[in-house]
Amino acid sequence: MKKFFSSLPFRLLVSVVVGILLGMVFNKGVMNVVVTLKYILNQLIMFCVPLIIIGFIAPSITQLGSNGTKILKLALILAYCSSVGAALMSMLCGYGIIPNLSIATEVEGLKKLPPLVFQLDIPQILPVMSALVLSVMLGLAATMTKAKTMITLLNEFQDIVLHIVTSVIIPILPIFIMSTFCCLSYEGTITKQLPIFLEVILIILVGHYIWLALLYSVSSLYSHKNGFEVLKHYGAAYLTAVGTMSSAATLPVSLKCAGKSKLLRKDMVSFGIPLFANVHMPGSVLTEVFFVMTISKMLYGSIPSAGSMVLFCLLLGVFAIGAPGVPGGTVMASLGLVTGVLHFDATGAALLITIFALQDSFGTACNVTGDGALSLILTSYADRHGMSDQTQTA
Repeated sequence: MKKFFSSLPFRLLVSVVVGILLGMVFNKGVMNVVVTLKYILNQLIMFCVPLIIIGFIAPSITQLGSNGTKILKLALILAYCSSVGAALMSMLCGYGIIPNLSIATEVEGLKKLPPLVFQLDIPQILPVMSALVLSVMLGLAATMTKAKTMITLLNEFQDIVLHIVTSVIIPILPIFIMSTFCCLSYEGTITKQLPIFLEVILIILVGHYIWLALLYSVSSLYSHKNGFEVLKHYGAAYLTAVGTMSSAATLPVSLKCAGKSKLLRKDMVSFGIPLFANVHMPGSVLTEVFFVMTISKMLYGSIPSAGSMVLFCLLLGVFAIGAPGVPGGTVMASLGLVTGVLHFDATGAALLITIFALQDSFGTACNVTGDGALSLILTSYADRHGMSDQTQTA
């Protein structure tokens, strides 16, 4: 029992509850400090994200050796298939459910958050997608050229980043999540905006859980192991994603959760989890598809045609791979599709962004939790093809 109360999931849950309660009683003066604290912590966490990506993916590719290209291709194919599959499932459910829904769209009376006491910007050394591409190119190039010095340097950099994650990022996450929910509670989002879309959000949540169950069932069948053993370790990552609304910001906890599973190889965790955090977005895609169909019905009187929706789903899977793992990344990256393929006007696009933001945390949690299933498939693939785990022999 003592271990449970000191565990990360419990601390994160307490942070959510305390944040909501404090947001109901804090005045504007105190909220100035809370908003500033939240901003600074977010800047610090996001600054570390590119470092984590490079520190884990690049050395992991070098450890895979000549097998790195094969694993990378498989990982991208898995991420795309998962996202498109989730989108198509959401589309089918939308055609069956949305015509029977009646959802209000007007929300008023929200408080405005007070301004920052001061603004401390901590820019990332490079964008998330640049870090992802750089880490892949560095890892592959170092492997192909057999650059021993660079490989050693990357491995040492991984140890440094791991220390930053465990000693800096993990300890400040509960404070960041508490400040996030405190701001949501103060605004009134928790009590006013969420109930308006509760019905559709609950439907989407069920869709998330169905897709996660399907992913882990498929990974179990492929690996001939109980994939749900991996899932049981993901509680802390799920709660963190709900609080951060960012796959990238949740990455430190995701790595820790996946590392606890006895079924996942360490090299596949170090390689797969950071990669999937930026290319695997089934929860966000599933959500966006259901929302665009709902909004189309609200504003334009009809749901898009099946042909338009299938094309939208197939292209959305590509855009999801390129979307940054930050709050709202998927919907922002795909706005061109929303306006071009589905012919949304500015009002429709704005409403999509607004509604999407209300549940973004749950979509992110689905994204993050699903990464464990794909990592199990990578592990099983590597074992079947005789790819040794270099982390075990190093």
